[in-house]
Amino acid sequence: MPVTDLSSYLADVLMDLVEVHDGEPHPTHAEADLEQQAVALVDLDGQVWQAGDAEHHFPIQSMSKALVYGLAIDCVGAAEVHRHIDVEPSGDAFNRISLNHGSNRPANPMINAGALTAHSLVTGPSAQERFERIHGLLSAMAGRDLEIDQGCYDTEMATSDRNMGIAHMVKALSELPDAPHDVVDGYTRQCALRVSTVELARMGATLASGGLLPGSGERVLSREACGHVLSVMMTCGMYDAAGDWVSSVGIPAKSGIGGGILGAVPNRCGIATYSPRLDEHGNPVRGIRIFQRLSPDLDLHLLRPGRDRG
Repeated sequence: MPVTDLSSYLADVLMDLVEVHDGEPHPTHAEADLEQQAVALVDLDGQVWQAGDAEHHFPIQSMSKALVYGLAIDCVGAAEVHRHIDVEPSGDAFNRISLNHGSNRPANPMINAGALTAHSLVTGPSAQERFERIHGLLSAMAGRDLEIDQGCYDTEMATSDRNMGIAHMVKALSELPDAPHDVVDGYTRQCALRVSTVELARMGATLASGGLLPGSGERVLSREACGHVLSVMMTCGMYDAAGDWVSSVGIPAKSGIGGGILGAVPNRCGIATYSPRLDEHGNPVRGIRIFQRLSPDLDLHLLRPGRDRG
């Protein structure tokens, strides 16, 4: 369908979802307003279209994994990162305590084992300086100095035994460049950074442009890093629902248990959604439906031929 008024179109997309009440919020975000929802699109020039609660702030959670993976590549090089982390879809839950059989490496950077390893590969040299470097990148991509959601951080550190176990497993059986506790602490702070849907869309636009901030053209990630990030987002970003996502949506994306989805259409735009109800895979229910609507309506699916021009 041709879309002439994008803002009105996005508002209509949200209106069609107000009666969708499937899913539940993650326990960490049990107090979230379940009726809040948002969608935003940012093009490579920095123009913004938005609808719903697009300025509401919430923890970035696992969406940060994709960006930190790119930063790790820029810090130590793709070869070194991939010596520590594979790039294969796992088909497993994001927090499974496992390494790939044979390689003894995390399956990919989008599951917790790979994300903890990627976090540890960002050069510091100290744990605090490593976090500050991550915080600096995410703040630059968002367009403001991001703050930590202290409640989210405290809750997740108090229940971090599983991530501690994963970090110790990687340290014992593979390679983790830093102490497990420091890595888990920094990773938890990384995931607790608060963003809005518009800011997530700006981050997606930065990836879509090959590492240039939309509007300003300032480079914050290399084109090589963005290529790796987009590839892994496409194949692994939606956890064990990645196959369905590639087929029905066809856009590189990463979800987070806070309710967000961050998407990037190379050379076109960044797209983000927010709605806290999650499905059985940990992906936002309404967010998936928004992307499933936008992909065909705006001709965004990367693996399908464009509309007939004849």
